Amino acid sequence: MDQSPQTIGQEPAAAAAGAGPNIQVSQAALDRVAVLLVDEPAGTMLRVSVEGGGCSGFQYKYELVTERLDDDIALGDERVTVLIDSVSVPYLAGSIIDYKVSLMGAAFEIENPQATASCGCGTSFSI
Repeated sequence: MDQSPQTIGQEPAAAAAGAGPNIQVSQAALDRVAVLLVDEPAGTMLRVSVEGGGCSGFQYKYELVTERLDDDIALGDERVTVLIDSVSVPYLAGSIIDYKVSLMGAAFEIENPQATASCGCGTSFSI
């Protein structure tokens, strides 16, 4: 199975508004979200956002939600939806949202070309 990152389609309204700054979601991340949603209510989605804080200035936040905001962009496939709010979009432009498994554990990771530094755990970064 191809595990390379791919740009996932977004809804036409978001594309028309210019809200699609080439954020990609890997197949591994989509597969993991699908597993997480098995026991969740229908319509549950993964929200990925950027908040101030963490040891490097900004941190990534992942949460399962059932509500979509008007300014969210939606990525995903026929099984899952990944939401990104409009405030976080500029911080994630050009990024790849991935899910990696290693001897040290498994976790969502974001490969962000804008990050000039990040902490050891990978959830905090600076621009």
